[in-house]
Amino acid sequence: MDFGVAIPFVDHLGFALTLFEDGRSELVYEPRPEHLNSFAVTHGGALMTLLDVTMALAARSVQKEMGAVTIEMKTSFMQPARGPLTARGHLMHRTATMAFTEGTVFDAQGKACAHATGTFKFVRRLVTGPKSANALQAIATD
Repeated sequence: MDFGVAIPFVDHLGFALTLFEDGRSELVYEPRPEHLNSFAVTHGGALMTLLDVTMALAARSVQKEMGAVTIEMKTSFMQPARGPLTARGHLMHRTATMAFTEGTVFDAQGKACAHATGTFKFVRRLVTGPKSANALQAIATD
């Protein structure tokens, strides 16, 4: 499934989108060795990125042509995240310009590893190059 925009860092991490509709999102992620911390579990920064993207996609899923930038995010780590991971996001509330979301990362056994809440601002995308799938897109954040 397509994210709707090119996100090089997400491509680098290897996230795959499996749900993107009606205020919900789901991504799957198989951490590679370089994504682990010194305890051989998924690095907290990788988990926070997964949650950030998952929540932003849940926000965007109701208005896919808009961008969503993170205003704030709070993350709780509940247990080590090992192996294949699934993140699910939910749009809890939205206004004309803001989205209030939550997301959870689950391990292969369905145990919650990390949970976050996030606030996102909807922004219009401004194409800065030729209109193609690979064109960089700027956002107006004013």
